[in-house]
Amino acid sequence: MKTCESEPELGSDDESELSREDSDPTMDTHIHRSNPLVVEAQVQQLKNMHNPIEIKVESPISIANANSNAQHLIVHQNFKRIYSSLQMRRQASQLVKGLWEQIMTLSDSDIIKLIQETQVFHDAAKIGNVEFLTLLTHSYPDLIWKVDSNKYSVFHVAVINRQEKVFSLIYHIGAVKDLITLNIDNKGNNILHLAGKLAPPSRLNIVSGAALQMQRELLWFKEVEKIVPYSVLNVKNRDDQTPRELFSKEHKKLRKDGEEWMKETATSCMVVATLIATVAFAAAFTVPGGNNETGTPIFLKNRWFTIFVISDAVALFSSTTSIMMFLSILTSRYTEDDFLFSLPAKLMVGLISLFASIVCVVLTFSATFFLVYNEEKQGPLPRLVASLAWLPITIYAVLNYKLWSALIHSTCWPAMVMFRPGKHRLY
Repeated sequence: MKTCESEPELGSDDESELSREDSDPTMDTHIHRSNPLVVEAQVQQLKNMHNPIEIKVESPISIANANSNAQHLIVHQNFKRIYSSLQMRRQASQLVKGLWEQIMTLSDSDIIKLIQETQVFHDAAKIGNVEFLTLLTHSYPDLIWKVDSNKYSVFHVAVINRQEKVFSLIYHIGAVKDLITLNIDNKGNNILHLAGKLAPPSRLNIVSGAALQMQRELLWFKEVEKIVPYSVLNVKNRDDQTPRELFSKEHKKLRKDGEEWMKETATSCMVVATLIATVAFAAAFTVPGGNNETGTPIFLKNRWFTIFVISDAVALFSSTTSIMMFLSILTSRYTEDDFLFSLPAKLMVGLISLFASIVCVVLTFSATFFLVYNEEKQGPLPRLVASLAWLPITIYAVLNYKLWSALIHSTCWPAMVMFRPGKHRLY
């Protein structure tokens, strides 16, 4: 039975008012209920569409990413891009909601037939369209039991395509998930077997680096492992493989690539850390300005000398820490579980320590420059040179921001970030 009254709101009142004022007339979603021929013609058009829900999801993303490289460094243009994307999402939500309201004028049997023929429900899960899924299940809650030709439920499709937002909906359906997760496909694979398969390239490349990709795959496997009954953890499929055995087979090449990526990164960074440690150690015994007859540094009471000593010491200690972390990575066993936390954590600590040592070395250089070249006599020269010294650090930080962000999020609170329950509910 249709329950239109429980349809979820796709936007706030303010957002709806804004979209009504700014939307283009071509986006009007007025429903012509008075003419059944118009309704039937438009429903037939929906059937002929390859994937009607792509209107909602792909269009805003393509527009938002069109000029992302050029707009990233300009705050104002970046704000305009985000605003435009949000506005397009509101308009797309209105369009899809209007189409669904039009479909709801049909009989229950026609609606179910339309959903089954177009596979629109499973297609929504495949591309991560949570809004459309909740829109359908609020009207027809029994849709969560529907399976496709491969006997996949919507959650099986979400696991195969690594759509964490869709998969997170399973936490809101209560004990029903214990029954859905027991579904077996045509090859004897349960939902944990599907988590053991390699993710599609489009979803695998969300994070950079084979090691972080391997970590993400392990996070998916562990998360699905939490919700399945204990009795199916070691169930074999028709190829006589348990979920863990299938995971090891599918991810053998990715694990090898992750090992090589880790070793190459650790080797390169350890060379830099060693050079910084050497420079910092030598600078500790080469006091700027020299010493007096008693061996006391001439600039001992100068505040820049204090900055020089502290920054040089921190540079030495942080670079040494970085060397130890990268050395630990090189001597690791590189088992599958090492990629879950151990290796990413070591890499994160090593990179942070290395960056801190670089910052402190530049600060040491700046302090030395201010000590040797008196600002009162040299004018703006010391400030100019010190400012230029920070330029490479700024460029390095900007270029590696995405890698650091992904590394920190996936290491410090991985499951909390990936699989946190959203605001959407299936029913």
